[in-house]
Amino acid sequence: MSYRRDHRSSKSALFDGVDKLEEGGLRASSSFSHEIKEHDNDKTVDSLQDRVAFLKRLTGDIHDEVESHNRLLDRMGNGMDVTRGIMSGTMDRFKKVFEKKSNRRMCTLVVGFVVSFLIVYYLIRTLRYIRG
Repeated sequence: MSYRRDHRSSKSALFDGVDKLEEGGLRASSSFSHEIKEHDNDKTVDSLQDRVAFLKRLTGDIHDEVESHNRLLDRMGNGMDVTRGIMSGTMDRFKKVFEKKSNRRMCTLVVGFVVSFLIVYYLIRTLRYIRG
């Protein structure tokens, strides 16, 4: 019987840790675990620093792009103001021309010539297309 007892005790000593392994009970020493956690934290911090640097560059690029668009819009606004001034001056001149009857007749005559020229041009072009 002593043999059985010895066999059981050696068997139990051999397989004692198996139950703990199955349950996840095998633990590393606390200093080793601390080093692993510290290493993981360092990796995470490095990753976060990379992301923050990327986001900083990205926001800087966005800021530059917004400033560029604002300058472009300002120039466009100034150009529109200049165009508005030119158009209002032109409209004032047209109003002055149409205030007098003789000027109105002259404008009607010029518009008539331009329209007749366009009609003749269109007819000649059409005839060339039909022949050709």
